[in-house]
Amino acid sequence: MSSRVAESIAADLRKRILRGDADGEPLPRQDDLTRQYGVSGPSLREALRILEAEGLITVRRGKFGGAYVHKPDWSSAAYALALSLQGQGATLTDLARSLLVFEPMCAAGCASRPDRAETIVPELKGNLADTEARIGDSVRFSASARRFHDLLVGGLAEESLRLIVRSMVAIWSIQEQIWAETVTASAQYPEPESQREAYRTHAAMLRLIEDGDVEGARRLSVTHLEASQAIVLKRFGGEVVDASSLAAVQAFKSL
Repeated sequence: MSSRVAESIAADLRKRILRGDADGEPLPRQDDLTRQYGVSGPSLREALRILEAEGLITVRRGKFGGAYVHKPDWSSAAYALALSLQGQGATLTDLARSLLVFEPMCAAGCASRPDRAETIVPELKGNLADTEARIGDSVRFSASARRFHDLLVGGLAEESLRLIVRSMVAIWSIQEQIWAETVTASAQYPEPESQREAYRTHAAMLRLIEDGDVEGARRLSVTHLEASQAIVLKRFGGEVVDASSLAAVQAFKSL
């Protein structure tokens, strides 16, 4: 019976968290919650353990203890999806093919936005300037270039689709980041000229989006994505998506 009571309390608190409690805000004190729900301390603590296992709260001990809310966002969705992909044995080639379906859709969406001059174009211009400044600095260039692709996802109007695609782009970016650090350590990262070519392609993409060339942006996204993915897939295409290594976990936490 106590287990069912705990699950019922957890369901109500879960609904409250998802509906509005701000991230990082504390839940009411445990004494207040036991009075509110009319339950014993053990039942409430079991409910909080359920929510903590789901990543929706963190229970802190001590003077400033209590239960603090973690409202789920796209980064938690990305990590959960990455864990599922690793568990299913999905390879980087599989992930890359999926992105080839979705990311060109995002580029086309950016070009079709009537408000693009005030929204996405300034963001892409800022990223492009940062990317150019990092040519020759392998890992930082890679991070800045990946950010360009992250920004393209903002071209999707549908919240649910944007969440899915942004998660997939983040997963790929983290795999690419791990790859960049690996090959840089062994002096195998692409030469600065390859970095300059990627920069020029991003600049061309920005012009197409700025001009509202929907089909041109979509086509260039396909060819650019295929070329940039090929560098990674040549060595790591058969590798399973990594969500569990220390480097991957730290990268997901930094999203």
